[in-house]
Amino acid sequence: MIIDLPQTSTSDISQRLVRLRNEHGAMALGRVMTFVLVVDEDSAEDAIASTIEASFMHPCRVIAIVLGNRRGKARLDGQIRVGGDAGAAEVIVARLYGELVDHGASVVTPLLLADSPIVGWWPIAAPLDTALTPIGQLCQRRITDSAAAKNPSAEIAHRADNYHDGDTDLAWSRITRWRGVLAAALDQPPFDKITGVTVRGGSDSPSTDLLAAWLADRLKVPAIRERTAPGTGLMRVCLERPSGAMVLDRPIDTTRATLTHPLQPDRRIAMARRSDAECLADELRHLDPDEIYEAALKHGLPRITAKRAPRSGN
Repeated sequence: MIIDLPQTSTSDISQRLVRLRNEHGAMALGRVMTFVLVVDEDSAEDAIASTIEASFMHPCRVIAIVLGNRRGKARLDGQIRVGGDAGAAEVIVARLYGELVDHGASVVTPLLLADSPIVGWWPIAAPLDTALTPIGQLCQRRITDSAAAKNPSAEIAHRADNYHDGDTDLAWSRITRWRGVLAAALDQPPFDKITGVTVRGGSDSPSTDLLAAWLADRLKVPAIRERTAPGTGLMRVCLERPSGAMVLDRPIDTTRATLTHPLQPDRRIAMARRSDAECLADELRHLDPDEIYEAALKHGLPRITAKRAPRSGN
């Protein structure tokens, strides 16, 4: 069910929610959090769809703040989505215009679920310090996406400089499987020391930067970050050891990676690229500070040396 409320107010939206609850049952029961989405009109529907998909694992009230044209008269166009159009969520879409664009927090606050955590997501280019924004100050967890920035590598550096407990990034969530495979592989013999790390990926892939930073921090070795053409994504990790290099390689446009080491048989591993909904669901599993992400940003990034990948692809 989709209910449009043009030129409305937060009071009208709240009253309509109460009326729907009385007519159709207690829709808010079982909602575990309020999820605030800050997005522009062009990206709104894709972001809302990802949030609804993630809600099947984390039922929530979604408040989508859609930033419209700042010119003209201040106006709020509301929309409520429930039932089949909202998955396991209760979705409120608030399209802001005029001066109201800069006052999203005043729209969000009256619509928050009482006594529940608040999570914010900026799928578009986010403020450099989301924790200090009015909406960010309401949130226990703040999710950004460095891949949406004009310069993703510079964005990662800005996130490191402006990190606050509760910050995270979908670029970090996208490497969860890579980190799991590498950690599991290092638990197998031979157990000789890692002497060097090389991570290869697209020049516009912040996930490649973060994986190199994570390895540099956890293994306490310098890391080389090889840059390939934009759009190629995370492609290859090489861990140098006296017994021979361990390589995790995923060719472009494939969903499987190969893990190789001279002393072990090659292993084929499912490594499909993760959707935003999958990454969101991961991030919503815990709302406490991510100390591993923080360490990768603050201690791993300074250990990285960037260079162009060899043309041969080896």
